[in-house]
Amino acid sequence: MPHLPTDSPDSDRSLPARRSVLGAMAATAAAPALLGLSSPASAAPAAPVAQPRALPGGGDLGPNVIVFAPSTSGIQAKLDEVFRQQESAQFGTGRYALLFKPGTYNGLNAQLGFYTSIAGLGLSPDDTAINGDVTVDAGWFNGNATQNFWRSAENLALTPVSGTNRWAVAQAAPFRRMHLRGGLNLAPTGYGWASGGYIADSRIDGSVGPYSQQQWYTRDSSVGGWANAVWNMVFSGVQGAPAQSFPNPPYTTLDTTPVSREKPFLYLNGSEYRVFLPERRTNARGTTWGSGTPRGTSLPLTQFYVAKPGVTAATLNAALTQGLHLLLTPGIYHLDQPIQVNRAGTVVLGLGYATLIPDNGVTALRTADVDGVRLAGFLIDAGPVNSSTLLEVGPTGASASHSANPTTVQDVFIRIGGAGAGKATTSMVINSRDTIIDHTWVWRADHGTGVGWETNRADYGIRVNGDDVLATGLFVEHFNKYDVQWYGQRGRTIFFQNEKAYDAPNQAAIQNGSVKGYAAYKVADSVTTHEGWGLGSYCYYNVDPTIVQHNGFAAPNTPGVKFHDLLVVSLGGQGQYEHVVNETGAPTSGTSTVPSTVVSYP
Repeated sequence: MPHLPTDSPDSDRSLPARRSVLGAMAATAAAPALLGLSSPASAAPAAPVAQPRALPGGGDLGPNVIVFAPSTSGIQAKLDEVFRQQESAQFGTGRYALLFKPGTYNGLNAQLGFYTSIAGLGLSPDDTAINGDVTVDAGWFNGNATQNFWRSAENLALTPVSGTNRWAVAQAAPFRRMHLRGGLNLAPTGYGWASGGYIADSRIDGSVGPYSQQQWYTRDSSVGGWANAVWNMVFSGVQGAPAQSFPNPPYTTLDTTPVSREKPFLYLNGSEYRVFLPERRTNARGTTWGSGTPRGTSLPLTQFYVAKPGVTAATLNAALTQGLHLLLTPGIYHLDQPIQVNRAGTVVLGLGYATLIPDNGVTALRTADVDGVRLAGFLIDAGPVNSSTLLEVGPTGASASHSANPTTVQDVFIRIGGAGAGKATTSMVINSRDTIIDHTWVWRADHGTGVGWETNRADYGIRVNGDDVLATGLFVEHFNKYDVQWYGQRGRTIFFQNEKAYDAPNQAAIQNGSVKGYAAYKVADSVTTHEGWGLGSYCYYNVDPTIVQHNGFAAPNTPGVKFHDLLVVSLGGQGQYEHVVNETGAPTSGTSTVPSTVVSYP
């Protein structure tokens, strides 16, 4: 993501050219049952039918889940070893989860590289205290943090050595359920370009300094202060958030989050691993854990099939059919058929950016139209054969109400290209009503391998067909046509970040009938009620800078469809927008990279 920092020592530097510069499972299903043949009564009785062997629940978490206790020797050396391997391995195959048992740890600096998650194993963040830092910086990329993707920190209390912890990230790098006993700096050393980010269910005792971060979303948290804003800073349910003031400064502040349910997490109850399932909240504000034990339920790990790379989709589905949940340990999983989640309340939880790759054009994961499915913490990487979809929540035509117990999709990220050629027509389809999409990055790659207008073709990012769907923290970028299409009624989005595809070869390639370009966020003409807050779209048509995009947002012009705090930006004048939403909003112009904004629509 090209970025012009402001409120930082080097705010006058020019834009970069573009972001790219800027063993097999031990437990498997049994052999098919033997078939007995019918026989006359006088014959010997048929042999009994063999029953499939039950898959085990629980078990070892595998070699890429590294668990530390306060008494563990050589913790810093192990952290440094993982970081050296992962620091610049943007499209590598390494996947790691660094887990800390409850207790106090002194003098650590956990630097996080790609596909690395760090988390405490307490029921509360304060159960696992690190007197030290959990650091993301951008030395590997010459101080440019716009590619610091795919890493996370969860469920820890930090007391930073200097008083301030550095977390200079871009997309797909959640900071969840953290207690920071100090301040938080979201910029890289030197205040270079930065393009994040997401905080939820966290308490930052000191002030947050985004500095060069161009956008950020913070939900259901508390902060001691917030230093500045660049283009789009959005808050919902955040104690201590700055007051609503978009566009100057560009703060969008909602007092509460309409509906939220925090991500499931692994913890230790004595020596037993369990998965905690936080309860649903309405009109939420502040953390779930600030006044003691969080509210919700938990499941023993014995109710999960603990999957390891090499397992087949058939075995995963057999575990689900058996009534087990899925815990995906870190690694790469190739799927020759969809993972099919049919049971209400099923949890599919990934550790360490476990990655699903659908082969031969299949869909990676589908759910039935049931209550309370929780999908969290994994990456779907499109395969080289085009998939019509990569993730489907509910079947086509799903209509049941799930308002009391919705499905949640949290820290589930989708990538098309970058690690190799990949294709998908529509990445994520939400058919089930009341679904909560809580932090996703759906990305058609603009750099890496297997990248080109047709090479990693992906026409649509997210399509929402279900009614009453809520998105909190929606990042969708670079699709060949619409990035987001919304057909369901009463949809809501709090925070949206988008870039149109850099690599469009010419105006004709993106022409949408008589309209210049496909909107980043399109609400269908049939929709009568929809609302969005803090939505931004950027263009950087560097292959053909003469391309004109008619608008960033398109929607029916009706009183029930409302937008608050919209912006479009031309990055360095590489392409331009004519309007912000429909025919409203001033055009971008020149090379100044100044947003065009609309405070309220209609």
